[in-house]
Amino acid sequence: MNFPVGFKPLLGDAHSMDNLEKQLICPICLEMFSKPVVILPCQHNLCRKCANDVFQASNPLWQSRGSTTVSSGGRFRCPSCRHEVVLDRHGVYGLQRNLLVENIIDIYKQESSRPLHSKAEQHLMCEEHEEEKINIYCLSCEVPTCSLCKVFGAHKDCEVAPLPNIYKRQKSELSDGIAMLVAGNDRVQAVITQMEEVCQTIEDNSRRQKQLLGQRFETLCAVLEERKAELLQVLAREQEEKLQRIRGLIRQYGDHLEASSKLVESAIQSMEEPQMALYLQQAKELIKKVGDMAKVELAGRPEPGYESMEQFSVNVEHVAEMLRTIDFQTGGSGEEEEEELVLEGEDGSAGAEEEKLEAST
Repeated sequence: MNFPVGFKPLLGDAHSMDNLEKQLICPICLEMFSKPVVILPCQHNLCRKCANDVFQASNPLWQSRGSTTVSSGGRFRCPSCRHEVVLDRHGVYGLQRNLLVENIIDIYKQESSRPLHSKAEQHLMCEEHEEEKINIYCLSCEVPTCSLCKVFGAHKDCEVAPLPNIYKRQKSELSDGIAMLVAGNDRVQAVITQMEEVCQTIEDNSRRQKQLLGQRFETLCAVLEERKAELLQVLAREQEEKLQRIRGLIRQYGDHLEASSKLVESAIQSMEEPQMALYLQQAKELIKKVGDMAKVELAGRPEPGYESMEQFSVNVEHVAEMLRTIDFQTGGSGEEEEEELVLEGEDGSAGAEEEKLEAST
């Protein structure tokens, strides 16, 4: 059912008064602020009763002023801007009253000859009975209507109630619903805050474990580098020993070759001597030197395979397989104890690796 609304000519400042009226509406009860009016830290205003209803809904365990138990205060969120309001042990009664708004309300009521909603209700007319104002509420059809519709109109068989009664009841239901919704929003916000803190904790713990993981793998790399240096030293010593032996043999064979070559040269020159007597004087000693030189036994050559270094090969397959089995520990009784166990495991595994590498060599 549609209801035509007709407004009578307004005064010059009626529009300004309507705008002022909108600024004096409580966001909880949707009515003009009732004394006393409290001002929140975010500078928004509420009726004290509405503020107390929202506060009680958000803090069900808070003790009222009449209780003998001293409360530690509480908090709720402003229904206009969602700013968190923290209260002391006095609760809503600890908030400052907004005397300026209260004075403005007094002046507005003095200037206005009718209640806040009377103008709208005065001009809300019935569609079927144009001269009748809407003044009752049909409970069966759940629509506002006029008295004539109840007497002989469309709602004559319906159950009706006075419009102000239904108006106040539904206003109260809406106010209670808003308070519950605000309290529910606070609980949801608390859960969101808690989950955000959990996310931050997860990031912090993950960052810490990444650092520990990097440190432990750096320790393993340091052990491998140390062992590598030790084995390289062993290999270098063996290389130097073999090279010194072979180079000594080379020098010995070289000296023998040089002496033999000189002796051969002397023998050839002696054989070219034309005088027999002079030749025979030198021949006996020369023959003896040649024979002695031919009988000289040089040190034995290196055995076959002496140059091979295959005995210094290292088998790391089993170590690599063991490293591939490194995994995260589970079921630790505490972080400190877990760290100690991991460090001890690293030292033990490093010693085992060294023993295996030594055995393989």
